Amino acid sequence: MTTTATHLRTIALHWADLHDALGTPPLVDGFGKGLRGYLAALEELNPDQLAYERSQALLDRTLERADSAPDAPGERPIPIRLHIHATMRIVEAALIACADDIARTTQRAPITAPSARRTAIAPYRTQREADIAAADRARRAQLAHADLTDPRRWRYTGRRTAPHAALWLLARVERKPGPCRPITDTEEHRIGTVAAGAADRIERALDIAAQRRTLARPCSDCGGAIDVHGGEGRAPVAHCTGCGRIWTEGGVVAA
Repeated sequence: MTTTATHLRTIALHWADLHDALGTPPLVDGFGKGLRGYLAALEELNPDQLAYERSQALLDRTLERADSAPDAPGERPIPIRLHIHATMRIVEAALIACADDIARTTQRAPITAPSARRTAIAPYRTQREADIAAADRARRAQLAHADLTDPRRWRYTGRRTAPHAALWLLARVERKPGPCRPITDTEEHRIGTVAAGAADRIERALDIAAQRRTLARPCSDCGGAIDVHGGEGRAPVAHCTGCGRIWTEGGVVAA
């Protein structure tokens, strides 16, 4: 079973790969890409997968229309892969929003810096007392500054990136020390849902995970279940578990 921590590590580790893939043309169609037209024509995608594919296709077409307009600024043809760019935007927005929400409920406020004593109203009785008070104030100011700038603290400005959010959420899931209380089961479930969705998008975009799905419609010849295998750079293949028939992009290759 894939854990939330594994999903968050996947996001952090492969974010640089997404940046690299932005300007790299695809070498092999990924899962759901090469067979997409064939399977859509047969209407054999399960409802959840079909809805995902349609939403992704709509997003890609919207971005392409916006960037391919004759008066749109920038280089033509478009020098980046739009589906990678869309994946990065969606994943980063989801992770940052999740980290913002978790920080609001779990992260304590920074320690308040000490204020100077108004000696005109309450003067020190001796120089030694003044020196002790000044040293204590300096120590508390140093602690307040260290707490404010603690790298384990989530910030609402500055470095707000997907990998940084993933690693901060990972620390919360693993109950690492920091200026936060331990997260609740509900908060952990929220992080898990976001992390799983983000990791799935990244793996789909980079085609780095082996995938298998069973189609909703059975084989027209024998009524057996049809499994689709793909991912990891391989062209997708559909296989009937009943009669053994195999389909690829070119049609039936074995029966």
